[in-house]
Amino acid sequence: MKLTEATWTDVESTGTDLAVLPVGSTEQHGPHAPLGTDAIAAETVAKAGADAAEWEVVVAPSISVGVSEEHRAFAGSLWVSEDTFRAYIRETIEALAHHGFGRIVVVNGHGGNTAALREVCARITRDGDAYAVPFTWFEAVDPDGIEMGHAGPVETALLEHVAPELIDSERKETAGEDAADRWGEWEGSVNLACDTDGFADNGVVGDPADGDGELGERLLAEAADALAALLSRVAERDRPGEL
Repeated sequence: MKLTEATWTDVESTGTDLAVLPVGSTEQHGPHAPLGTDAIAAETVAKAGADAAEWEVVVAPSISVGVSEEHRAFAGSLWVSEDTFRAYIRETIEALAHHGFGRIVVVNGHGGNTAALREVCARITRDGDAYAVPFTWFEAVDPDGIEMGHAGPVETALLEHVAPELIDSERKETAGEDAADRWGEWEGSVNLACDTDGFADNGVVGDPADGDGELGERLLAEAADALAALLSRVAERDRPGEL
């Protein structure tokens, strides 16, 4: 059930306490992919995982602005602070829990959100409002040795599978020429750069031409299966108030 497409009476009569909350970002993804790449990916994986799950799952509306200030040099990129982001996630989950959805998997599509999501989900679980865990889709797949990068082959492949009309094919083929081969500028284990434009002129890390729709289809299937398995574990686990 997609919450945005259901009536309140539909929600009231549902028999599940399990929900997924997609979280992404609105940020540059090179000259070839849309600003909404991370949000689209999170929504797509959340819906596919919910459909594949053994249990009924409510799909909450996505949160599409995240912790993305590192992309501020690129037009259209939006961001909020980690404090604001954590508060928005926490209060959204509290609202879901108020209506009986006390088991939440936050389906994440943006690497910059991961630290904040780990912290806020742990705090929610410890405080007993709900049982919440984060799931970052690209950490759950095996792209056969292809590096994740940023706006690189992995993200581009997924978008080419689910929304090919949003990928500029001509720019995709040339974006790798100006891309960085690693996230950051490193001295030993220290990253000297805090913003993307400090090491990637066009915002891309990795060569998006190495990804295609066939790879994207496989990655989506893997992510959906991993999420469905996680949802089963979450559904069977005692909630904080039941421990």
